[in-house]
Amino acid sequence: MTVWFVVAVPLVMMFFALAMERVESRLKHVAVQEEEVEEFLEQARPNEVRALYGHGIGRALELFRLRRLGGRAAKLRSRRAQD
Repeated sequence: MTVWFVVAVPLVMMFFALAMERVESRLKHVAVQEEEVEEFLEQARPNEVRALYGHGIGRALELFRLRRLGGRAAKLRSRRAQD
């Protein structure tokens, strides 16, 4: 009985560690980066702060990214118009 316990516990721990590694790798792609949160907190507009309060950081960062991309798109359009 003890032999089975000695063999089974390390195997169970190894499979658990492998499963947690897979979970961690999936979460790493979904997680919010620290730099993004810092930039959001420094430059957020009132509607983005309301989204943070009402819907969480994911929706607030989505609005923030859209605003930043909109600004970049406007800059590119103005550069192309000047050329």
